[in-house]
Amino acid sequence: MRQESTLKLECMAIGSLPHSCVSDAMHIVEKYFPQIPFWPQLARVSKNEDMIFQFLENMPAFFSDEQNAKSYMDSEYEDFCTDLEQFFLDYEEIIADINSDLLDKYAISENNSAAFPKFIDFVQKTNPKYAKGQIVGPFTLSTTLVDKYGRCVYYDEALREIVVKTLTLKALWQIKQIKSVSPDTVPVIFIDEPSISQLGTSAYITISQQEVTDMLREISDIIKSNGAMTAIHCCGKCDWTVPVKAGVDIINLDAYSFAQNLSVFHKSIEEFLMNNGKIAWGVVPTLDKLALENADINLILDKFNAAVNYLTKKGIDEKLIIDNSIITPSCGAGALSEDLAEKAMQLTKNVSDSLKEKYDC
Repeated sequence: MRQESTLKLECMAIGSLPHSCVSDAMHIVEKYFPQIPFWPQLARVSKNEDMIFQFLENMPAFFSDEQNAKSYMDSEYEDFCTDLEQFFLDYEEIIADINSDLLDKYAISENNSAAFPKFIDFVQKTNPKYAKGQIVGPFTLSTTLVDKYGRCVYYDEALREIVVKTLTLKALWQIKQIKSVSPDTVPVIFIDEPSISQLGTSAYITISQQEVTDMLREISDIIKSNGAMTAIHCCGKCDWTVPVKAGVDIINLDAYSFAQNLSVFHKSIEEFLMNNGKIAWGVVPTLDKLALENADINLILDKFNAAVNYLTKKGIDEKLIIDNSIITPSCGAGALSEDLAEKAMQLTKNVSDSLKEKYDC
């Protein structure tokens, strides 16, 4: 059962910012997203904040050879079975009780998330209704990492299981941190899955949608059972029935470029909305710098209206859509200049404020 929420036309950010100063990045968060703060991923502060490597700390079977700029997973090293057994024992204890001290073993350290402590301080100070965290998606991670032979680890069942469970623990750690300082705040954990846009293509022809759906559902169900909401973000065209079937609360798309793609799956989307699912419309461009430079609030409002119209033309009730809509940028802003990133965040908030005024909420 989905949580009732008051997210109608609120604004959220996706994850990354281009700032090299943590305080400057958090100023953006506090200024434009006080209702739903997030912890920004800051790759210019540290390469460890890359969305792939950020969540690999203490993951068993993962090795990084910095000297040769090589990282990989290995299921053949001498202590693999011992390490795997201990990992699964830790996992089961944590799943049974999120307050287990063992969860700290799988924390996201400040070396990998410089802004997280300041984010938690802000949550403690303001007690927002919602607070946003994120993990990289299990499909994206398991199809990016390779084993020591250079093969995609997705195809190794044991390594894939480690990836799924490690990401689950990273999500639970964020939930625990948020709840420990603000018990009434609802964590919203985004699962960033750009690679699901490639499902069904020649790159992953042997991978079934059901397998991917099951991976996502496993993580989502555990997150939700611990008092949080889940979202899936994909910034390309994809089969949106996959995240819907995975049972997430929110789907987040690049609605600036690919809004029409969502309407292809209108039957699933209508059912999703009727079950209190939310669409986070990424109507502010962040992947196209020129588009962002030329964008203003009227253009973005037109983009939002056009995105909604794609669904209403398929017979979905406009009120149902609006009541379950959230406003976001199209993707993270880490590749932009600081000024352009701030413009994207300001536009996101301004569009949200304008729509809330229009729809009296």
